[in-house]
Order: sequence, then C-alpha cells, then structure tokens
Amino acid sequence: MNETTSAFSVPDRADDVPIKITGIKTLVVNAEMRNWVFVKVLTNQDGLYGWGEASLNWKTRAVTGAVEDLEPLLIGRDPRDIEQCLRILNKHSYYRLGIIGATAISGIEHALWDIFGKSVGLPVWRLIGGKVRDRVRVYTHLGLGDMRSVYETFDKQALKERALEVVEKGYDALKVVFIPYSHFTADIPGRRHVGMLMETLREAVGDEVEIMIDFHGRPASISAALQFIDELVPYRPMFCEEPVQPGDTEAMRIITERAACPIATGERLVGFKEFEPLFAAKAAHILQPDLNHTGGILEGKRIAAAAEAAFMGIAPHNPNGPLAGVAALHFDVSTPNFVIQEEMSGAVPWYDEVVQTPLRRTGSYWEVPTGPGFGVEINEVAAARHPFKPEVIHTASAVLADGTVVDW
Repeated sequence: MNETTSAFSVPDRADDVPIKITGIKTLVVNAEMRNWVFVKVLTNQDGLYGWGEASLNWKTRAVTGAVEDLEPLLIGRDPRDIEQCLRILNKHSYYRLGIIGATAISGIEHALWDIFGKSVGLPVWRLIGGKVRDRVRVYTHLGLGDMRSVYETFDKQALKERALEVVEKGYDALKVVFIPYSHFTADIPGRRHVGMLMETLREAVGDEVEIMIDFHGRPASISAALQFIDELVPYRPMFCEEPVQPGDTEAMRIITERAACPIATGERLVGFKEFEPLFAAKAAHILQPDLNHTGGILEGKRIAAAAEAAFMGIAPHNPNGPLAGVAALHFDVSTPNFVIQEEMSGAVPWYDEVVQTPLRRTGSYWEVPTGPGFGVEINEVAAARHPFKPEVIHTASAVLADGTVVDW
C-alpha cells in the first residue's frame, strides 16, 4: 500500500468494468484527547477508494467492531448505489443499531460518497444538491481543540483568556460549556455564577462575536434550564444548546416557547425518526444533527429538508476528527437552511502530517472545495505513529456535593 495517494485526480479505469466493494477497513488515530476512527472502503478499481469517519467518544472499539461486522453485507456491491447500501446496512442488521451502529454506518456512507465523487471527478457537494452558498460559516470551542478547556472552564479569568485566543485566531463565533453540574433545581449562587461568566465573556469579545452556550443536558428539570437561560439572555447568546437531556419533545417545546433566545438540540439524536417529533412540535429553533452519528449525509439531508419546512435552521454538531469536518463542509455547501458549523481543525500539532483535507479557513469561514470526492487523503504511515489509546474521561466531576451522580 502506498504511503499516500493524491485524492485530487480521478483514477484511470475501464468504463465497462463494474465498480465493486472489496473491503472495508478502519484506522484508529489517537488525537490526544479522543480517538479518530477513519473508515476506508476499498474497490476493485486500482486507486479508487473512499475515506470516511466514524469517531464516537469512549466507544472506539465498539465502533470498529461494528464496521467489521457490517463489512460482509457490502462486499461485491457497487459503492455508488449509496441509498441501496444504506438500506442493506440498516435492514439486514435485523436489530436496530443505535448510536454505535449508526456511527459505523455513517463512516461507511461518507466513504461511499468519496468514491462516487472521485469516480466522476466532482466534489461531493455537487452530487448532493450543488452549491447554495459561496462560503461556510464556522465556530470553534475554547482551547482550540483542548477538550479540557472545552468542558472545564468555570473560572472567570481563564474563560476570558481562552475566548480572546479564539478571537485572535480569526473566529467571530465560539461555544462555551459553563453550566454547572446540576440537578432538579438551580441554586442562586450557581445561577449568579453563570450570569457573571456570560457577562465576562460578552465584555471580552464584544458584540461582533457570536456566543453559543452548550448546556450539555445538565439541568434535570425544565425550571432549572429556564432559570439558567434567564441569566444568559441579557448578553444575547446566538443559541442555548441541549438545555435538557435529549428525547423529551414536550420538555423541549416548553423551553423553546418560554426562552427569550434561540434554542438548539439534536447532537445525540440518531436518524430521521428521532428528529421527527421535534418538527411537528416546533420544539427547537435550530437542529444539530451529527453527520458522523445520525446515519450519514443522506440522512442529514432528509433531516435538514424537514427542518426547513418546520422553520428550523441546521447547525451540524462536529467535535470529531478531520474527515467528519470535511463531510460536514460538503453538506453545508449544499444545504439551504444551514446556519453555522462546529469545527475543531488543527486540534493536534501533527494534524497536517496525518491528513490532507480541503478545509481552508479564512476568518470564520471555510472555503468551498473543488477537488473530486471529499478531497481528503490519509498518510497511513504517519497515522500509525498515533495508535489507539483509552480516551480521557471527563465525567469524574459530574457528582454533586452529597454524592449524587448527575449528567455530565
């Protein structure tokens, strides 16, 4: 196997020879705070293969095992028959697959799109609807990829410094996670601390920078969520995300109706069926499907179309690796009700040694890629220098003073 092959040229092949899937492999790359799970779909055509991503925090070995289990279902299939391949993976698995199986399928599906694009010499966004915008707005987190900064910044001064670092990198939008570990009530000191942190943040970055607050589903009640939202509203958040745990449409509807700012949710929902109740109930303003987990790009396009009909925007979730970012980029270019994209490019110093991508950021925008397929390539020799390691567990502090375990 070559160390790396350019993804920017269409491989030579005989048009009368059918393209068939011959294998599906995974490549795990430890990116310090999490593992990236890359999926490579091989074909019978020399030089024609596709890359996808199936990263899922704390579930690396489960996902790679699921990919291995699913592989026999697609051997001999034409990788360009993407809808048919997805039907086979979902229907012939018999049991409903849940988040682990859906993540495995998402990574495989990404790679199928990459193959299709390469086979016809077109970028994936051309194949899924074409271009509806000339650039894609993005945001990132505190710490610029350091997950400890993302989840563990409750100090006023550290918050200010890390936010300014993000702005200095050219971003005009950022997300923070500083809602305290909560239960069914929100005490006054906790609420005041959240208000103080938000005030500090807004004063530091000014009105030109959008701020999103990820609640991480920490409040265990509608009332606690609304009390924290009330503290944030005076400082004009772009949206408050996942104010309660996913799955309760009525709770989300009540919060969306009563909150004086936009409400977002959806990163932990799997497939169109789990989003469907939100459309009917108008239970959010912005939906956040994760194309790495919800079943892939086709499922994401279905969710986005239904969301648009329900007057909802789409802001895809993506704290994952570089291939997930590229899949999201192609989706965003072609999705009319897209709002903003989460991204974590450059999360490790050796990022560019392992992966070549078309992710080009100018300020707070990604450029539209022009190469065939996804336009990505993995240096597998360099990737092998960063093998699987157990990921950092962040949940140790999600325990109240009396020992009650709460949502992280």
